[in-house]
Order: sequence, then structure tokens, then C-alpha cells
Amino acid sequence: MLASVFSCAVIGLEGVVIEVEVDTAQGLPKIIVVGLPDAAVQESRERVQSAIKNSGHYFPRKHITVNLAPASVRKAGPSYDLPIAIGILIAANHLLPEAIAETMIIGELSLDGGVRHVRGILPMAATARENGFKKIIVPEGDAPEAALIPDLEVIPASSLAALLAHFRGYALIPPVPFTPPEFTAPPNYTDFREIKGQEHVKRAIEVAAAGGHNVLMTGPPGAGKTLLARAMPGILPAMTIHEALDVTRIYSIADQLPADLPLVQQRPFRAPHHTISHAGLVGGGNIPQPGEISLAHRGVLFLDELPEFGPRVLEVMRQPMEDKVVTISRAQGSLTFPANFQLVGAMNPCPCGYYGDPVKACTCSSMAVTKYQKRISGPLLDRIDIHIEVPRVDYEKLSDRRVGESSEDIRARIEAARTRQHTRFAETGMTTNSEMGPGEVRRHCKLDETGDALMRSAMQQMQLSARAYHRVLKLSRTIADLVGAEQIAPNHLAEALQYRPKNQ
Repeated sequence: MLASVFSCAVIGLEGVVIEVEVDTAQGLPKIIVVGLPDAAVQESRERVQSAIKNSGHYFPRKHITVNLAPASVRKAGPSYDLPIAIGILIAANHLLPEAIAETMIIGELSLDGGVRHVRGILPMAATARENGFKKIIVPEGDAPEAALIPDLEVIPASSLAALLAHFRGYALIPPVPFTPPEFTAPPNYTDFREIKGQEHVKRAIEVAAAGGHNVLMTGPPGAGKTLLARAMPGILPAMTIHEALDVTRIYSIADQLPADLPLVQQRPFRAPHHTISHAGLVGGGNIPQPGEISLAHRGVLFLDELPEFGPRVLEVMRQPMEDKVVTISRAQGSLTFPANFQLVGAMNPCPCGYYGDPVKACTCSSMAVTKYQKRISGPLLDRIDIHIEVPRVDYEKLSDRRVGESSEDIRARIEAARTRQHTRFAETGMTTNSEMGPGEVRRHCKLDETGDALMRSAMQQMQLSARAYHRVLKLSRTIADLVGAEQIAPNHLAEALQYRPKNQ
């Protein structure tokens, strides 16, 4: 007898409907799985057989052929265990095909018949709804994640035995209702008012957060670079529902969703160590998985001790920083992951860290300083909008009991600036000024005569590239948005020019 069950594969960030066909025939008892399965799928033969027996059901002693269609799509992971088991039971006349009509089934089986967690449930559930399925059966622990998708009945399966009892009407499993995404209170980040001194650096970070610009902080050890970077998430605006689902989809595929949190509610803050490989940063593997720059999508990628990262690791970020996506090519094909992140880098000015420090003398030779700073290439530096020096904090500021402006007040200004940007780019799909292309820069970053003269002089004296010219204008647009100005004024342009590297 032939049985057909529907499941799902995830290719990149998108789901593909997989039809699990099971055919039983007379012959030596054996299970054959075809349809481009990987090793984990091949091993499902033993798991499925043990799970059916230990769930109290008879396993047919026949020649069983399992086909995963379409055969051109590579099948990976153990998520096909449950649909294969259901297909075998239908083919053996232990279950009626009508029980799984318009239903997608996903789950890994343990040897005792329990249904275990699998990765990528959110894109699978979205694929089920898009392809007209009315129900989806998922592991019990993954049901809250699937329930984020509306107009889809989610059945949580704790075990194969419980699921079969549900199909036969003995003990119905209540579906998990659709739960509209809700945002809880943000975690307690370091408040900006607790950071002493560094007012100009705080201002630079505020501008960066308002427009999604990249930042590089340079200063001696202990000046507060890491503290300022880690306080940045506290002033970023809350994600929209669309952004939250977009980020959650990436974390679901990477299997990094917390067990008790089906929706990523806060903007990601990723801080990989400088020993990371280029594949770990941009993504990779035989079956490509998202890397750190994709896990930082819609959030912040913080690279501390930037010159310590390998040159190849840093250079692979250049294209994603411009295109906001990363394409990983393998022999089987290419996959594209989103990478709309905000880079925040921190570095010392020299190997010992005290080059240019007014208190502690630098012990590095001029050649060592130059070699250290040249670890970061010019093209990469050109893609960073804000370059800011972070000097050491003197005793008077550290011991001052007065507090500065709170993160909540700064965030209010940033949210107002982001609202202006959302209105400006409502029809384009862009969200921040940093994403503007040359056409948007021409329309939204117009200068008056004074500003034009200032920019002309800066181009000549600072030897700005065409990319740097556009980045200065985009940064000026953000500074104007922070004060609600319709036109970029000369003082906005002057502040933006101050954030260029001093050696340009």
C-alpha cells in the first residue's frame, strides 16, 4: 500500500514542502530511504522502527520504501522521523489517511516514541500556511514557536503514542492557540547616566543608533569602550513585529532560540571573540548556516579588539556591510542570509594601548604602531561612518556624584528620529538613513550654499572618497533628524565631518 505524508525542509531561510511517500511490498523486511537524504535522515530507519514498537504498535515486517520528494532538494536533520513513522502506519493500515488531511508533520523521534525538538519550526510553520495547510503537528516544546503564525492549527505532540490516540479520537490533543507576539520589558542594560565622562562619545553613539551607522572607537585600555558598546542596546528603539519575526526566523534555523522564549524580543547584540573563523562570522558549512553577522541582523555586532581579528575575517564583512545580505556559495548552490547589522568596533591605538595618551608613555616603536593600525584595511575603514577617540577619564569626572542623561531620555530622541526615517522611506523598504542609496541621498540630503561650500572644502582637504562623501551626507541627515530639522544645516554637516578619521 502507498501512503503520503507532508513535511518540510528548510533551505536557507525558506521552507520547502516535502512529500514523504511510503510504499510497502512483500519481500525481505527492510527500510530503504531515497530522495537525497543525509546521514541523519538515513538513521531515522532505526529510530522509527524502535519508536513504533515501543509505542505499543506492530511494525510491519515488509520491504518498505520511503521516498522524500522532490528528490532534487537535499534533506538534512532528524525532523522527518515522525512523518516517516506516520506514513508507515498508514501504509500498514494501522491509521486512516483522512486523519492527516491538510496536515504537515514535523518531529524527531526518540527510541521510546517521544517527540523531540527540531530546529527551524517558525519558517516551517510559515511555509505550511503559505501552501494551504490547515494543521501542523510539531514537538510539544516547539508549539509556542509555531503558534506565532496565524490561521494555522498547531497540534503539540509529546509522543507517537499520544499522537495516534489523538488521530483515533481516544484522547484529543488540544491545539495551541495563536499567540500574537507581545514584547516584555527590556533587560537591564548599563544606563548611560552611570557612565562618567565621555560625553562626546555618548553623542556619537546616539547618532549611530539613530541612523544605524557603523562606529569605531579608539582609545587606551580601561577608557570605557566596551562599557559604552554594551550600553548601546539600551538606547536602541524596540523592534517592530515584522523585524522580530525576521530575527526569530534566523535564530530558529540556527537553533539558538531560548526554550522559554519563542520570539526574539530585543535587538540582537553579538560580541564574537577575535579568534572566530571567517565561516563563523559570515556563515558556512556543508549545509550553510547563519553566521554572527546574520545573528546580529537588525541589531549590533560588537567586535572588541578589532585589529586582533584575522585579516580574512575582517575583509569578508565588506560586502555584507554594503549589501545588507551575505551570499554563501557551495557546490550544491547558493544561499542568501540577511545581514543588516550595525557594526560597533573597539581598538587600542597601538599594541601597548597608550599611543597618544597624555599620562602613560607608549612603549611601541613607530613601525609597530603603523603596522598595528594597518591591520584594518582602508576599504573597511571607509565603510565605517563614525570614528571616535575615547580618551582616559580623569579622577574629577569619575568621582563626580552627578549623573548624566539617562538611556531612556536618549532612546526617546532616537525613536523620534527613527519615526521620521520610517515615514521618509515608507515606500522603499528601507528603515534607516544608513541604508540609503545614491538616489535617496540626492533626494533627501540636499545642502544649502554654505553647506555645499563646506562639503567642497572637506572633499579637498580630507581627500574623501565617493563612498565617504555619501556616508557624510547620510550621517548629516541623521543628525538633522535628531533635532527634527527638515533641511541639513551647516552645523549638522560640520558634526558629521568631525566623525571622519583624522588621517583622512
